[in-house]
Amino acid sequence: MPTQSTPTEMHPQRWGDPAAATVLPDSALGLVELAFGLQDRPPVAGATPPPSALDEALLDDLRAVVGAEHVLTDDVTRTLRTRGKSTPDLLRARAGDLDDAPDAVVRPDGHDDVEAVLAWAVEHRVAVVPFGGGTSVTGGLAARRDGFAGLVSLDLVRMKRLLAVDEVSMTATLEPGLRGPEAEALLAEHGLTLGHYPQSFRHASIGGFAATRSSGQSSAGYGRFDAMVVGLTAATPTGTLRLGSAPANAAGPDLRQLLLGSEGAFGVITSVTVRVRRAPAVTSYEGWRWPSFDAGSDAMRTLAQAGLMPTVLRLSDESETAINLADPSSIGGAEDPGCLMVIGHEGTGEQVATRRAAVAVVLQGLGGTALGTDPGEKWADGRFDGPYLRDALLDHGVLVETLETATFWSNRQRLYADVKAALTASLGEGSLVLCHVSHVYETGCSLYFTVAARQGDDPIAQWQAAKAVASDAIIAAGATITHHHAIGTDHKPWFAREIGDVGVRVLRAVKAELDPAGILNPGVLIP
Repeated sequence: MPTQSTPTEMHPQRWGDPAAATVLPDSALGLVELAFGLQDRPPVAGATPPPSALDEALLDDLRAVVGAEHVLTDDVTRTLRTRGKSTPDLLRARAGDLDDAPDAVVRPDGHDDVEAVLAWAVEHRVAVVPFGGGTSVTGGLAARRDGFAGLVSLDLVRMKRLLAVDEVSMTATLEPGLRGPEAEALLAEHGLTLGHYPQSFRHASIGGFAATRSSGQSSAGYGRFDAMVVGLTAATPTGTLRLGSAPANAAGPDLRQLLLGSEGAFGVITSVTVRVRRAPAVTSYEGWRWPSFDAGSDAMRTLAQAGLMPTVLRLSDESETAINLADPSSIGGAEDPGCLMVIGHEGTGEQVATRRAAVAVVLQGLGGTALGTDPGEKWADGRFDGPYLRDALLDHGVLVETLETATFWSNRQRLYADVKAALTASLGEGSLVLCHVSHVYETGCSLYFTVAARQGDDPIAQWQAAKAVASDAIIAAGATITHHHAIGTDHKPWFAREIGDVGVRVLRAVKAELDPAGILNPGVLIP
């Protein structure tokens, strides 16, 4: 289980805790210089956001709702609530562009406060962007401002209570502002765990997990976050939704799914009731080597379809294995490393030993080579640190970004080849395109691509062009435009193609019913 700690405020121009920033070792710098050349691209210092567009009369009304101390208009707070953490978001922030800064940051203390803020926003036609951890990588916090009197960030940081624990039913009710480590620490007091560990775990929030249908690195054992949610409460501009009265039902379509993945465009999730598990007594991580990405992928499929899923199951392709992103101190390792699979088991000592032995028998029979615990433990130790490496590479003029998708097993090879070819053709000679499988199902898997290329004169346009051709390839291959990063603003054109005209009309109708004034995260999600 990851070490718990109190989340820190993320740097406005970088990922995560400023004290945890990665400095590339000399060996890695040499490889970067050889592959891309070294450029000096430090962030611009001292940038400030534009003046707030909200006049004092409007702000006084808002202060009356939540208290004057919980309506913040200072430049530092507004800067910290500007956009998310995609590479384009960071490139804009590093260039000193803070044009998307909210006019105010308002911090409600519960469901009733949220309802009151939404009523104020409707009355005065002010756009509202719900804010949890700020880890969006698809433009989910870059709401449209035009046509509104202003824009406020609805910061849920005060709403971080464990509201209820039912140890008979094994459920817990959590407020949305809890960050991953905070939620796990509260559950640990009861001997429980949620088991949801995305790479953003240290900074992302419970509300964000729900609003984006997040999937964690332990999804093979614990499942996706949306599958954990058994009930929720949401405040909308037209009233409150309280959903989930039983573990399962046939009472019409599951309305929880309107809010799960809705990215704050339909309502603000103010609590979620989730399935929890007993905290594991033992955790074990190990590495396996495969001669090819295809062979390793087939082994993953065999495990999934045989009902032998470990807690963690992930596989890097040949390029990602060779680069060894999991360990920056040894980037560019062995010449022929094959493909690295990381497997993790959790449970009692007996459960872990039994499952590990059963999985090993299958993998050895399929041609896998056991590498022991060292590769798995190294991955586990650095599992949340990848974005810090991106920051270090951006400092040296290397464009680094990711995208992900998912498909059925029978389509995996085509999807992998088509997306990799599209990215390579767009980014040009000398670029790197890496891939891993991090989420596995009986019927298919995710593919998570990481790219690196020398930054051009306009790196944002450079990435947008590559992302567009890759997204076209994803849709052409019949895959989903996103497995766990949500839609935001970046994916909307391809989302519309994925769900079709009727699907788009359904979403627009839901938006019109729940948010007729259109104040909630305008421009996000809805095509």
